[in-house]
Amino acid sequence: MKSIPEKPNNGQVNFDDMINDLIKNFLEKLLKSELTEFLNYDKYEVTGKNSGNNRNGNYSRNFQTKYGVIENLEVPRDRNNDFQTALFEPYKRRDNWLEQTVIQMYARGLSTRDIANLIEQMYGQKYSATSVSNLTDVAVKEIEQWKNRPLEKRYSVLFIDALSIKIRREHVGNESAYIIIGINEEGYREILDFYIGVTESAALWEEVLMNLKFRGVEQVLLGVMDGLPGLTDSFLKVYPKADVQRCVVHKVRNTLHKVKKKHTDEIVTDLKKIYRAPSREFADQALNDFSSKWDRIYPRLAQSWFEDKDELFTFYKYPDSIQKSIYTTNWIERANKEIRKRLKTMNSLPNEKAAEKILYLKILDYNSKWSERRLKGFLAARDKLIQLFEERY
Repeated sequence: MKSIPEKPNNGQVNFDDMINDLIKNFLEKLLKSELTEFLNYDKYEVTGKNSGNNRNGNYSRNFQTKYGVIENLEVPRDRNNDFQTALFEPYKRRDNWLEQTVIQMYARGLSTRDIANLIEQMYGQKYSATSVSNLTDVAVKEIEQWKNRPLEKRYSVLFIDALSIKIRREHVGNESAYIIIGINEEGYREILDFYIGVTESAALWEEVLMNLKFRGVEQVLLGVMDGLPGLTDSFLKVYPKADVQRCVVHKVRNTLHKVKKKHTDEIVTDLKKIYRAPSREFADQALNDFSSKWDRIYPRLAQSWFEDKDELFTFYKYPDSIQKSIYTTNWIERANKEIRKRLKTMNSLPNEKAAEKILYLKILDYNSKWSERRLKGFLAARDKLIQLFEERY
C-alpha cells in the first residue's frame, strides 16, 4: 500500500496527491474483493487449488477519473482470463464523467468549439470540436433504441405539432421536426417520438402515427392539432375512435391576421367569450353573437369558426378540470420554444444526425422533468377518462 505523500520542502501536504493515492488504494481493494467473489475463494485458500481457475497476478493501467488520472492502477487477473471488473469496461481508460459533462453542456446549448475550449481550461485536456462532437455521438447510438421502445397502450391525449429547423444538406433550408406529446391515464406527459422531414405534410404525419400505433399506442381519446390540411383525416385513419381538437389558439391567431389593428383588442375579447364559455351551449350562443356583431365588417370571419366549430369545441365533451389543457397545442409549443432557444446558438445544423442529437437530448431532459409532475386537473378527471376508454374500446 502506498503511503501518504511526504510534505514537500515548503512544509505543506500535497492534497491532490494524497486524494489520488487514497482513491487508488480504495479502487485496488475493491478490485481484489471483486476477484475474490468471482473465484469464490479467498487468496491462499486450499479450496482454490483444484477449482479450475486461480489468481494470476496483476497488470497496471492508467484510469481517468474526475479527480485526475490514477496512474499504474493494479488490476488483478485470473488464470483463465475470464474475470472482467464491473468497475470499468474492458479497455476503457476513463470513467464516463467527462462524456456525461460534455453531453449535458451540448444539450444546454454550448457549441462543440466552446465545449472543447472549456475542457482545456478546466482540466488541461485538449479536445478538438470534432472530438467533442464524437463524444456526443453516444446519443446517436441511443436514439434508434429510444425511438423503438415500447409505449403504453392508452393515452388520453396526443398533442401533435411540427417545429421548423434549419438543416444543411446541399444548401441550408427549413425542415420540419415532427413531435408528439402523450398524456397517459394518470395525467403524466411524455414526448413519445420525433421525426425529421423535409416538409410538414399530413401524409408523413400518418406514417409517424402508424409507427406510434405499431409500438403499442392502441387507444387514444383525443388528438390535439393545428389546422394543417388533411391532418384530421390522417389522424382518424390511425385512430378512428378518437376525437379531434383543433387548436383554438391557432384559430384565434389566424383570425386576427384578417382584421384591422384597431379592431384586434375588441375581437380578442369577443373570441374569449366563445372558447371560455362554461358549456358548449353558451359557446354556440357566443359565436352567434360574434357573427351578429362582426359580419357586416368581416363577412367571412365568423363563417370560418362555424365551419370548424365541431373540432374547435370538442374539448367541451371532456371534464371541466382539463378543458383548458386540451383546447390548445400550447403544451407542445412551449417545449418547441425551448428547443428553438437551444437551436438559436447555431445558425444551422450541419446534417440530420446533428439535429436528431439535439432534439433527443432535449427531449430526454423534458421527459425526466415531466415524469414526476402530474398535469393539473387530470387526477380529478381520471374516472371519467377511464369511462370514455371503456365506452369506445
